[in-house]
Amino acid sequence: MDNIITIFLTVIILLGIFGLIYILSYNNLQAHKIKINEAEGIIDELLRKKYDLLEILKQIIMDNTDIKEKTFEPFSKLREVNISSFDLERKLTEYNNLINQIKTDHSTLVDTEAFNDNFEEIYELNERLEASKTFYNRYTSLLNKLIKRFPSNIIAKIHHIEVQTFFDGKNMFDEDKEDFKL
Repeated sequence: MDNIITIFLTVIILLGIFGLIYILSYNNLQAHKIKINEAEGIIDELLRKKYDLLEILKQIIMDNTDIKEKTFEPFSKLREVNISSFDLERKLTEYNNLINQIKTDHSTLVDTEAFNDNFEEIYELNERLEASKTFYNRYTSLLNKLIKRFPSNIIAKIHHIEVQTFFDGKNMFDEDKEDFKL
């Protein structure tokens, strides 16, 4: 009778240990996913604000220089196009670079208070965006490490938790080498 009780208690203890490992691993995976989703939400919000500010700067540029709307044509329909946050961020960076170049070429814009205020706000927004992307990529890296490590890799498979791409949109685990563009 003592052997049956010992076996029963051993099984109960082992099941408890496995259950605890399962719960801790699952919670850790979920905590990382939540942080990634929060960072992604912040990044999306910042990208929308950046687009709005760039549009304001575009209007100020057109009002104070001889630059026509055609110059901004590649960026005029960004709101209407269905692209990923990765691609939107790249397009907005191109848009920002264009406005920086216009600012350099047209010194009259520096005297415009509205232009300077919005330009400064974009600079601060870019800093927050970089911090959010760093946060996103840090937790993406941690999540991907957990997905590749035992025993959390088993739990990730059970719950269909996939390897995440970093914010730059590059997938380190695929065969596509073309996504590593500067």
